[in-house]
Amino acid sequence: MNIALIIIIVVAIVLAIVGGMSSALNWLLWVALIVGVIALIAFLLRVMRGGKV
Repeated sequence: MNIALIIIIVVAIVLAIVGGMSSALNWLLWVALIVGVIALIAFLLRVMRGGKV
């Protein structure tokens, strides 16, 4: 096989994988932000109530 054809196939496969993962990573980013906000609220409530940190 021609080396250029192999390179094009590899690049196409990598782009397809990255394209599929970007939507999953975007979803995971929102989940991480929501969990982070919930943890921050729980931490602030604990500090305001005078509990151990």
